[in-house]
Amino acid sequence: PAEPTMVLRLKFLNDTERLARVRPDDTVGALKRAYFPGQEQQVRLIYQGQLLRDDTQSLAALHLAHNSVLHCHISQHSPAPAPTGPHASADPVHAALNVGSLMLPLFVLMLAVLWYFQLQYRHVFTATATTFLAGLTLLFSFMAFTMYRR
Repeated sequence: PAEPTMVLRLKFLNDTERLARVRPDDTVGALKRAYFPGQEQQVRLIYQGQLLRDDTQSLAALHLAHNSVLHCHISQHSPAPAPTGPHASADPVHAALNVGSLMLPLFVLMLAVLWYFQLQYRHVFTATATTFLAGLTLLFSFMAFTMYRR
């Protein structure tokens, strides 16, 4: 007897949906290969708030029902392949350090120090320097709020 098929709703970040006809014994990896050919490594599937990491897990083991919603995120960049060879066991602290994520706190700290000096050594700061500092603070605040509001 043919195994029953079920329909899963693949929902994307832009609120579009795509229907996927699958069998309960299909795996997460088979679903990715069937509906995202060539993008399997870039696709992240999320079900009930949990990232489906194990591509060998069957859909039945996830207790997916007919018409269940799987949230899909497709990253623009494929993950970097795991390093091999003598440098494969490099220090994980250096690998995890993202300098870009330190720029916001560093800039906030610099602005705070400048405002501290402006308040403590008011006689050193001209009206132009204080105006520039206020404008820089407003510009930075505006940029930070628009970046992190997304």
